[in-house]
Amino acid sequence: MKASIHDRYSLLIIDDEIDVLEAFELTLNSGGFTDITLCQDSRKVLPILGKKSGIDVILLDLMMPHEAGKDLLKTLVENYPEIPVIVITAIDDLDTAVECIKSGAFDYLVKPVENLRLVSSVHRAIERQELTRMNSALKKRVLTDTLEFPEAFVNIATKSPAMLAIFQYIEAIANSPEPVLITGETGTGKELIANAIHYLYNRKGPFLAVNVAGLDDHSFSDTLFGHRKGAFTGADSHREGLLKRASGGILFLDEIGDLNQTSQIKLLRLLQEREYFPLGSDLPQKSNVRILIATHCDLSQSGEHQTFRRDLYYRLQTHQIHLPPLRERLEDMAFLVDMLLNKAVQRLNKNKIRYPNELLPLLKCYRFPGNIRELETMIFDAVSKNKTGTISLKTFQNRIFKDHSPPEQTSLTPKEKENIFSQLEELPTLSESNLQLIEEAIERGYGNQTLAARILGITQPALSRRLTRQRQK
Repeated sequence: MKASIHDRYSLLIIDDEIDVLEAFELTLNSGGFTDITLCQDSRKVLPILGKKSGIDVILLDLMMPHEAGKDLLKTLVENYPEIPVIVITAIDDLDTAVECIKSGAFDYLVKPVENLRLVSSVHRAIERQELTRMNSALKKRVLTDTLEFPEAFVNIATKSPAMLAIFQYIEAIANSPEPVLITGETGTGKELIANAIHYLYNRKGPFLAVNVAGLDDHSFSDTLFGHRKGAFTGADSHREGLLKRASGGILFLDEIGDLNQTSQIKLLRLLQEREYFPLGSDLPQKSNVRILIATHCDLSQSGEHQTFRRDLYYRLQTHQIHLPPLRERLEDMAFLVDMLLNKAVQRLNKNKIRYPNELLPLLKCYRFPGNIRELETMIFDAVSKNKTGTISLKTFQNRIFKDHSPPEQTSLTPKEKENIFSQLEELPTLSESNLQLIEEAIERGYGNQTLAARILGITQPALSRRLTRQRQK
């Protein structure tokens, strides 16, 4: 991970051995943390916290003179509950670890601590800290400088600048009478966005949703417009359609890209004239319903292939919202994992469950074609199988690497695949190329050699041997 990513976070390391303090500081510097305060005397911890505001994570040794680490841990949790405390000690004892976690420690590491494990634990604490801050900000409406109604988006777990920009746009168009086209890959949360728009809509009619994929024209018309008695065989009574039932509110039409051509014409008339004909009626009905439409398809491409009417596509261009896929919202990964893990624990009636430090780097290397919905199914599956209190990393690995292929990378054009060095004026040596390729794979694997090896299409031992040879040169 690049050094600039975490340099705005502040760490406090408490240990009575100066050599340990300096070693931890050096390791964390390499992990991107530069604002680090060292404390060799446990009696000075509270004064330091009183003077230096903004400490994000505390690393605490247990065996120290003066005030014992266990006592200091309880004091810190009581007085600074918002700061995660990572206990680092030579005491390799399960009962002590359980006692510390119950007392409020975020993590428990046993010396000597592997460098990657230490940095990973601090990264995870930082991400959990961000989650806590985001929840607090939403509850206290701290975001009112940028969002007038942040509570409208409380069900959408994000801290992504791109998503926050979308929220601002939604607030701006929430009360427009025009339809809204919501696009994005499957599982990106299009219906959640539609619900947020309904929350902000100043006419508080109902919110009704229907998936129109696979509906023939008759089913589409009957579902939306309703029918009169005798309109067709089996129509023994009058039926109100969704447009009538959603009066004064919002109707959300999902998977509009799969709608047949005849139904598209009827939808276009509804949007332009704000009227419709129930089946079996010659009298038009006026509609005061706001229409929201969602699709995972590229409607412009559908228009070129004449599967989606261009006039309807242009009519839908007034307000457009495109949701980024999860692979473009990696800053949300910890946030989402925590939220979905809590949801799974509650839904499946499980005791509190944690996840291993290696999970987030693993998930960030996967492209998630099913996006948040796919992540949710992974977590629910892992929680349902769990019997230890920590979900198994292997459960995720089996699903992500089920075809034993490396994580999908950015696709190259045929020409680029043929010769990726064609645009270089001066070619690197083979040794330089190997080193750069390995460094890039480790970067994309967030420092995890197993993931880096998967990306390169080799085994982890093979990668280790290559790294050893490079260091010896």
